[in-house]
Amino acid sequence: MYTLTVETKFASAHQLREYKGKCENLHGHSWKVQVVVTAQSLNRLGLAMDFTDLKRLTNEIVNSLDHVCLNDLPPFADINPSSENISRWIFESLKNKVAVYSVTLKAVTVWESETASATYTEE
Repeated sequence: MYTLTVETKFASAHQLREYKGKCENLHGHSWKVQVVVTAQSLNRLGLAMDFTDLKRLTNEIVNSLDHVCLNDLPPFADINPSSENISRWIFESLKNKVAVYSVTLKAVTVWESETASATYTEE
């Protein structure tokens, strides 16, 4: 089994509805996103998937979150844009895009700070 990992970043604001604490106020983060895929075999070039393709696909999704208020985006109109929900949304948005490369999306981790993250997997 081969495991590939890429990371990217975005900056955005959000507020957690009904939180009853300071995070209910509008505030921003410099988010880090880590994407992990696995493959059972390598292609004829000896690659599970080209990192360039994995980064491009990840950034296509993450770029829609950059420099916006996450609460204003359709995915988060009805659910809080928490790290947990963001990681799940990215996972669900990316899963089928990477599958055409014969890899399996294993995990998406979203860091809202250097010391706090949430990971979504289907396991």
